[in-house]
This record gives sequence, structure tokens and C-alpha cells, in this order.
Amino acid sequence: MFIETCIAPVNIALIKYWGKRDEELILPINDSLSMTLSTDEMCAKTTASACSTYKEHRMWLNGEEVPFEDNPRAMRCLKALQRLALAKGESLKFPLEWKLHIVSRNNFPTAAGLASSAAGYACLVYTLATLYGIQDEELTAIARQGSGSACRSLHGGFVRWHKGEASDGSDSIALPVVTSAHWPNMHVLILVVNDSRKKTSSTKGMQRAVETSDLIKYRAKQCVPQRIQAITEAIKQRDFETFANITMQDSNQFHAIALDTFPPCVYMNDVSHAIVSFVHAYNAAVGLTRVAYTFDAGPNACLYVLKEHVPSVLQAIHTSFPNDAAGSVEYVKGIPIDGTASPSSTPTTADAILNGNFTLPTNERNLLKYIIHTKVGLGPQRLTKTDSLLNPSTGLPY
Repeated sequence: MFIETCIAPVNIALIKYWGKRDEELILPINDSLSMTLSTDEMCAKTTASACSTYKEHRMWLNGEEVPFEDNPRAMRCLKALQRLALAKGESLKFPLEWKLHIVSRNNFPTAAGLASSAAGYACLVYTLATLYGIQDEELTAIARQGSGSACRSLHGGFVRWHKGEASDGSDSIALPVVTSAHWPNMHVLILVVNDSRKKTSSTKGMQRAVETSDLIKYRAKQCVPQRIQAITEAIKQRDFETFANITMQDSNQFHAIALDTFPPCVYMNDVSHAIVSFVHAYNAAVGLTRVAYTFDAGPNACLYVLKEHVPSVLQAIHTSFPNDAAGSVEYVKGIPIDGTASPSSTPTTADAILNGNFTLPTNERNLLKYIIHTKVGLGPQRLTKTDSLLNPSTGLPY
């Protein structure tokens, strides 16, 4: 039996991927650009094993067995990796005919608009590539065929997915813009509004948008190319204000396209819109753009904020979105935050305006389920045998 275990990160798009020109190969109609989040707080973890005694491919996801050979995207990734292993001409550790057992778990909600499929497929491809002994730049093109944005989770830092021009998708790959070390104090506060499964999947939503939305065509041709160039330069210069404004504008336009779709797709809810209002009110209060929002295909907000401003922003969130659980260690998960972020603490002098000349909007209590504090992070990583999710004696999940 051969076993490998790896983790892969979540990535959140700053310039959104929405719409395919080829459904089978998952080729996008526009470039996209994302930030990879730290695997310390959010990741997919996958163990893959191959054994001569396995009778069939089997897969367990988050504790439940799911079909593998009936999953066309998963099988497409597997076949592509096997072809790549043969093409490299390297001596294989075991015959490709051996069946696989795969166990995968996310440590965050699945199908709730938090990029679970991206982390999941990136981890699947990276783990299988490690199992087969493949380390190749072509992995992003393979991961893309599982879930489009999965290709971006194969790199750390800030990543650009080039839509490509070739009909076979060979040039539709993800490449790093800068590493996580370039902007290490870039942090994220994820406000979890609803972690249940979304009503309209991303796949169905973008397919319907391409068929019915006029705005999506204008965005892909006129808006995205300019935004990609501008935000890339802002990232390289660590220009937070430009970065923040472009991020928010693209998020707004993406959700405008969702509404321009017929029938419309609605991913944000009233709490999402209240978060948007809060961000603009907070930035107005402090007199500069200190925090930016983006929403993927779901109601949960990802707020970008530099590390030094996290306590102030979190304190303002506690004010605007009061929560009975705010004092609990389970309410703010992830990277620990110093005491200045507690709901009852005294604001710093720089933020006195929030309790003086400017009043933030106050919403109903308990609108947020919890908050995840994380930061820019690395790409996938190989783990040790002790991290395995699979029992080597039985070939089954622990």
C-alpha cells in the first residue's frame, strides 16, 4: 500500500471568475485573480492510497462515502494525472491499474460560498500527483478541470488564472503574481452569515449568466482586463487603497451580473448588504479606505484589512453587529487577536472618532454566526504519515 496526505488552501477571488466558454474543460471567459488564505485556519486535507488488494475506487468526503467513478470531474482529474505520469517516463511506484481509496475533509463549511470546491479539488490533484510522483506545472490545468478556481489554490500568495486562448485549454493555467511573503500583513476577517448549502450552485449560476446576461459580456471584455492590470500593480506596490477599491467594485459587479441573470441568482442576503454598508461607513469614519469587502457566490463576507488595523475593525464589527456570543472563544476563530478587539475594550486614540463624531450603523443582534481571522498563506503542502486520514491496516478512514 502507498499512502500520501496533503493539505491545500482556500483562495478568495479579488477579480472574479464567472462564466465558461467551455463547460467540459472548464475554460473561463475572463482572467481572474485571487489571494490564497493560510492553511492554518482554512484548508482541505486529503489522504490518497493505492493498494493491489483494493477492488474499486472509493472516496469519503467529510465522513460520508461518495461516488468516485461516477463523478466525471474527479475521474477526469485522475485520468489526466495518470496520462501525465506515463508521459513523464518516470518509473512508477505502483501500476496505474491499482485502485485508490481517498479520504478528504474540509475544516470549514462546504458549498456555502467559501471556496470549498476549490480547496477540495486542488488538494485531490496535489495529493494524487504526490502519490504518483508527479511534480509539474501542468497541475493547475488538471485541477481546473475539477473545479475552475481550484487551479488558483495550487499556489500561495496572490495568483492569476489566465483564461488562455487555446481550444484544448493547454494555456488556461494559474501562475503566481507574488508570494505570501510579499504582503505578509494582509489579513482577512470572514464574517460567516450562513454556512448552509447555497440554493443555486456556482456551476448552474454562471452557466445561466453566460446564456442570459448582457452585463457579463461587457465585464469580460471591457472591465476585467483593466482591473487585472490595476490590481496587480497595486499588489506589487502594496497600495491598499487601490487594492481595496478595485476588490469592492469587482465584487459589486459580479453580484450585479447574478441579478442580471434570468431568472436572477441571489447570493447575497440582507445581512450581506448590511456588511457592505458597515464597511463604507467605517471607512468614512476613519477618513480612508482601511477595510474592503468581497463576496463570492454566497452571503458570507471576506473583509481584507492590514494586520495593524484588525483590532479596530473587529471592535467596530462588534459595535455594528452585536452578538451574544462575542465573548466566546468560539465566536472569533483562527488567528488570536489581542485584547483591544474585545467588545468592552476602550478604543485607541486613532479610532476615537468611532465613539465620538461618527456613529456606525447598529444592526439586530446575532446576525453573524462566527468570524474567522486568517491571512495570506502558502500553497499546498505534503504532510507526514502521522497526519493520515486513512488506516493503513484496513484501507478505510479512521
